[in-house]
Amino acid sequence: MYPTKIRFILGSSLDKAGQGRCIPEESIGRQMKKQHYDFGLVGLGVMGRNFILNVADNNFAAAGLDVSQEQVDTLIAEGGNPDRVNATTQASEFVSSLKQPRRIMMLVPAGKIVDQVIANLLPLLRPGDLLIDGGNSYYTDTDRREAELKEKGILYLGAGVSGGAEGARKGPSIMPGGSPEAYPLIQPVFEAAAAKFEGEPCVAYMGKKSAGNYVKMVHNGIEYALMQMLTEMYDLMKKSSNATNLEMSERFSEWNTGRLQSFLVEITADILQQKDPLEEGFLIDRILDKAKQKGTGKWTSQNAMDLGIPVPTIDMAVTMRGLSGLKALREELMPNTTALSPKISIKRT
Repeated sequence: MYPTKIRFILGSSLDKAGQGRCIPEESIGRQMKKQHYDFGLVGLGVMGRNFILNVADNNFAAAGLDVSQEQVDTLIAEGGNPDRVNATTQASEFVSSLKQPRRIMMLVPAGKIVDQVIANLLPLLRPGDLLIDGGNSYYTDTDRREAELKEKGILYLGAGVSGGAEGARKGPSIMPGGSPEAYPLIQPVFEAAAAKFEGEPCVAYMGKKSAGNYVKMVHNGIEYALMQMLTEMYDLMKKSSNATNLEMSERFSEWNTGRLQSFLVEITADILQQKDPLEEGFLIDRILDKAKQKGTGKWTSQNAMDLGIPVPTIDMAVTMRGLSGLKALREELMPNTTALSPKISIKRT
């Protein structure tokens, strides 16, 4: 036995190059109990791992599935008790470990990966089992998947999950939609794991078909607009009145005590105070002014145009994210635009 309690295993632990991998001794020979777990989750990245631990903390035995042995071992180590939280890389072992009817949630990237996961699980499922897509899937994809699975007797929900990695661990806001008969199967789990406001769980059935994904899409679009307004206020204070980071943080904190109170305003104030851990100065001044997007804001804007509903603030927020990605072009054009910038003066109060 090695001093570090790690054993070199061959066979099922071969990597892509055909080499043996070192895996923790405690993960060797571990078997998942059949029909033991109340809830299953596919995708054990940070969001998935945090959500499944949240579910387990609320007294639902939970099983995870991931193609990565490392992710599996990380979850089991954090879970602490395999009877409470367990995981595997084998789909058949995962499905057989769940109580029937099975309740399986997917937290994987939207798009083709969701279809691939469904295709891999489908031969192992039985009529009456429930699949839940917890990612930011486009709502028409959810409609298609629900219709296809209904023909096979499989229930399907598209559930928006808001709150990020921290929310997944401590309590997210959840927006499920889909088969009316499906929601009661997962309702106790979602209500236990969701955030609470004045004692009430932040989860509700949104409606049939893709209602859950659609609400989450619009939710994200609104969030795009709010973040754009916050960045414009930051830019205005910084460039017009030469406000320092701490002065701007104080102003955002002030706003957060009144009608503008929100999580986004709160964390903006906090971010502006963060010092760079590696060198002198503030972290905000080291962050690249280049933003990415996953698509939900764009989908909100596009769908609003299709419906003839004006959402100009969201439209502009999506456009500004696109412009932020063109950093090289922006820097090339900057000398020609500086002279055109209006002179604005704001008095400090």
